[in-house]
Amino acid sequence: MKKNKTAKLILKDGSIYEGKSFGAPRSLAGETVFATGMVGYPEALTDPSFRGQILILTYPLVGNYGVPKKELWESEKIQVSGLIVCNYNDTPSHHVSEMSLGAWLKEQNVPALEIKDTRELTQKLRTKGVMLGKIQFEGKNIPFEDPDLRNLVSEVSTKKISTTGSGRDTVVLIDCGAKRNIERRLIARGLKVVTVPWDTDVMKLKTPFRAVVISNGPGDPMKAEATIKNVKKVLAKKIPVLGICLGNQILALASGGNTYKLKYGHRSQNQPCVESGAKKAYLTTQNHGFAVKKIPAGFREWFYNANDNTNEGIIHKNLPFMSVQFHPESSPGPLDTDWVFDFFLRKAGIRAKKHKNE
Repeated sequence: MKKNKTAKLILKDGSIYEGKSFGAPRSLAGETVFATGMVGYPEALTDPSFRGQILILTYPLVGNYGVPKKELWESEKIQVSGLIVCNYNDTPSHHVSEMSLGAWLKEQNVPALEIKDTRELTQKLRTKGVMLGKIQFEGKNIPFEDPDLRNLVSEVSTKKISTTGSGRDTVVLIDCGAKRNIERRLIARGLKVVTVPWDTDVMKLKTPFRAVVISNGPGDPMKAEATIKNVKKVLAKKIPVLGICLGNQILALASGGNTYKLKYGHRSQNQPCVESGAKKAYLTTQNHGFAVKKIPAGFREWFYNANDNTNEGIIHKNLPFMSVQFHPESSPGPLDTDWVFDFFLRKAGIRAKKHKNE
């Protein structure tokens, strides 16, 4: 049996963690973050919101159910820069598994390490905040790199306009790094979805549409200047708008609010969100490092996080403009907030067909 190579995870604070490689033997730098979900690693690894980040999974066993077919991924490829786990299982058993996690990572040239101290690593990031890091193999010294200095949205967004679904009503999806399940949930409601690149002026589209959805995506929302500028035009025409994750931040910025970077972000499938004034709480899937600080004039807080009271959504007091910081499309689950799509469509005056909550 071939022995796995060893490599190091080196953090900006000088700490070094040695681990066994089970991915591509490639040195790579990024921002080191953690996610606390128990399942859903194929969806997490292909979520474009993780672009530029070295992901630490806190659940102690990863890889046991392999990797499903490409149609079930959240994008065309693995988006994380690197992966850190405590224990890797190279003999998956699941009826939809097509290959092992290690084989997938090697195929996509993504490094991954098995490090036993993931608990200590997570505690460090919760205490000090996310920090720059690098996975480094012997003889391949590389510098640290801050992905937030790049326009990550432009890197992950689609390059062309595409149309899916065959419904009577059309919704434009601004792809800032959209998870595929956003499109799936809209199509399930009988809508035609026109997906456009992040910097598209949707007001110049020749196809008529009823509403606009701003997707999730990676990095600092202030880098998506073109998206913010174009969303302002949509708002000026009073066209219904729904923002998701990064879309929450972009809607706030386009309306006069502001954003800031969280200490260690929200990345899991169990973030508790409270609907303001409704005495209702929901479990949500999240993946973001920035949040809305100042709620713009004319809006009110829609949701807030029960752990740290940070903003989890805004809604206009009179117009059909709204956004959520979490992922209502929930891939992986929970499915608590899928109703947000129905609520938005009703406010937009769009009649959605009955659908299955999958």
